[in-house]
Amino acid sequence: MKLLAIESSAKTASVAITEDGVLLGEMFQNRGLTHSKTILPMIDSLLSGIGMKMNEMEAIAVSNGPGSFTGLRIGVAAAKGLALARDIPCVGVSTLEAAAFGAQEGYVSVLMDARAGQVYHAGFLMKNGTLTRVSEDKAVPIEQIRDELFTYERVTLMGDGAHLCLEQFPEHQGLILPPLAMRVPRAYGVALAAQGKAFLSPEHLTVEYLRLPQAERERLKKLKGEQGK
Repeated sequence: MKLLAIESSAKTASVAITEDGVLLGEMFQNRGLTHSKTILPMIDSLLSGIGMKMNEMEAIAVSNGPGSFTGLRIGVAAAKGLALARDIPCVGVSTLEAAAFGAQEGYVSVLMDARAGQVYHAGFLMKNGTLTRVSEDKAVPIEQIRDELFTYERVTLMGDGAHLCLEQFPEHQGLILPPLAMRVPRAYGVALAAQGKAFLSPEHLTVEYLRLPQAERERLKKLKGEQGK
């Protein structure tokens, strides 16, 4: 199956094309540009570079959360639009799971900065190229992952919030921080995470935020304050 994968959950963005799980090509950028202006041109450029056309794609995979609310909406909207136009299925995968596929052997702790004193986090075990989930995706204060983290002597930190773990737990001597380009979610990781997942009609693809957008949180906070008067 020829698969187009899209990742736009944070500052970086990437697209990849695989065939039966084999990577044919990938494009990655870390310039902080608006994803709505980069995703589609990156897809066109990648297709051209590997000598393929969009009509050859048989399915689309996209990271659908957690992550930047705007980035996720852009990626999911692009995936749905491309899939609907060609009547092909698509699937959303965990951003944290996609990032974990960039790690080597052992326990993998994936963190993304959720702001407001929280991180998006999930734990995985990588063994012989097979990824097994240890804990579910969640938005929590970083202190709450201590017990899981200290269960393992060696921990590979992945995600754009991985550095926060080093700052929070300097006493853990087994924390490993790969280079940024290796630890952020990549489109190839999205493609790998999509393997074995159930593909859906595009209209059923949704974003998994894990928590309310900031505007909604502020509205509820204000409402609660008014009710307390």
